[in-house]
Amino acid sequence: QVPLVESGGDSVQSGGSLRLACTVSGYSVSQYFMGWFRQVPGKDREGVAGITSDGTRNYADSVKGRFTISRDIAKNTLSLQMNSLKPEDTAMYYCAASSFKTPPLKTSFFGHWGQGTQVTVSA
Repeated sequence: QVPLVESGGDSVQSGGSLRLACTVSGYSVSQYFMGWFRQVPGKDREGVAGITSDGTRNYADSVKGRFTISRDIAKNTLSLQMNSLKPEDTAMYYCAASSFKTPPLKTSFFGHWGQGTQVTVSA
């Protein structure tokens, strides 16, 4: 198991910013492919951003240019900086880890999940 704990979710107005954090315990954050996902009720969980063990990043088209995934190896944390937020970004956001080197951002490739943190963006 790779315990993952998210934080930073909040309610903001459209155009605002938030920074989510994911604290990793037991393993180095650089050991796994790490990703951020989000889910709204009644819909599938979708991949938002990912970062490989060597630091290569990828993003869903819907967040490119607005979200930035990063990690702090010394603090063993994963972050998601979210700028220019839109109401459609409202969701529960999850941190996840995959043992695959460069998996697609699909839930079936990720075996470790946090409990989620809620982001709500009002118009």
